[in-house]
Amino acid sequence: MFESLSDKLQNVFSRLRGKGRLTEQDVNDALREVRLALLEADVNFKVVKDFVARIKERTVGQDVMESLTGAQTVIKVVHDELTALLGSENSRFNFSPKPPTIVMLCGLQGSGKTTTCGKLALWARKQGRNPLMVACDIYRPAAIKQLEVLGKQLNIAVFSQGDTVAPTQIAQNAIRHAAQNGHDVILLDTAGRLHIDEAMMQELEKVRGAVEPHEVLLVVDAMTGQDAVNFAQEFHQRLSVDGLIMTKLDGDARGGAALSVRSVTGVPIKFIGVGEKLDALELFHPDRMASRILGMGDVLSLIEKAQEALDEKKAVELEQRLRENRFDLNDFLEQLQQMRRMGPLEQLIGLIPGMSQMKNVQVDEKQLRRFEAIVRSMTHEERSDPSIINGSRKRRIAMGSGVTVPEVNQFLQQFEMMRQMIKMMMGSEAAFKQKKKKRVHMPFRRR
Repeated sequence: MFESLSDKLQNVFSRLRGKGRLTEQDVNDALREVRLALLEADVNFKVVKDFVARIKERTVGQDVMESLTGAQTVIKVVHDELTALLGSENSRFNFSPKPPTIVMLCGLQGSGKTTTCGKLALWARKQGRNPLMVACDIYRPAAIKQLEVLGKQLNIAVFSQGDTVAPTQIAQNAIRHAAQNGHDVILLDTAGRLHIDEAMMQELEKVRGAVEPHEVLLVVDAMTGQDAVNFAQEFHQRLSVDGLIMTKLDGDARGGAALSVRSVTGVPIKFIGVGEKLDALELFHPDRMASRILGMGDVLSLIEKAQEALDEKKAVELEQRLRENRFDLNDFLEQLQQMRRMGPLEQLIGLIPGMSQMKNVQVDEKQLRRFEAIVRSMTHEERSDPSIINGSRKRRIAMGSGVTVPEVNQFLQQFEMMRQMIKMMMGSEAAFKQKKKKRVHMPFRRR
């Protein structure tokens, strides 16, 4: 996401860094390129105009011009203004102090609303809640079935009454059902249309009036660009939307809608969809997103992903095995699976500061899948002691994993090299600690 915009802004800043002290002309030239980059990213024209004006007001001053770190100051100002544009402070999802929390999801057809309902239900369960998804879309063919399939996948309850009961009645009945069955979060998946029409808006207003939701969240498809901003305004005027969920940000290299919609509507972005998987929903942090756009990475999000995916007990056990030089292919497979749980490696690399600027970094997901297939084709004994893998075993492993024998050989060689490196690193650490322990401190002599 924001790949094109991020590349252009990083090019602008790299030229500024090479200039030492900046002149007013340097800043004006840089801001002209920033303006063009934002417009090409499909950011609203008025938003771009105000954004650049604020940066110019803060940067074209004596302190910045005479400083040797003028470029850094300009970058900091751009980061601050970008954060303000995206919403300044994190706008949290509000759970009701008195359950259940009723959430009404609305949006146009095709924005990913029903899938987002499933993602939000999964997120709520991770917060220790017991969500209920409610099928209020009685018009789109298979909308109810789609929600029920998601419910089975996630093992999360779905409330539906077919396509003959009015959405308002379904929502009210769902609230009674939730009270009887201990559900503390109710997610109403309402109907969308291919375009905004009066009948849809009236129905949504009726549902809102009947159940008085704690959160009205508008699902916005980032791929629709400026159209997303226009219809977000209309929804907000009719329904007083509490927050936005931007979907398909992983598929939009421009990202202009996300930068425009908060500024134009005044409605905060609360969540972003960053992938097709049902766990690919993130809380939106304006400052972190600004850092990602400017190529500064996002270490906090990376740490949070690691904490969610990694098992602390297993991490301690792995450390002990590494110290005792007992790291085997079972451990390798476990680490591969934990990395996968953190998300696509391409996205993880983008969270590491500076990595997004390295164009030659390639992540071969297919190669990692081949490695996993090779290890899974081994017996437990072979994973524990790869030295017993002879020619016939290699042929069996190659056949089972769909690779060639030379590829199995190459993998085993690479794994052995990795083990030797780990052994050397652990040996060096142990030697350093021992040396430190034996160090003798000479007492001061009296004269």
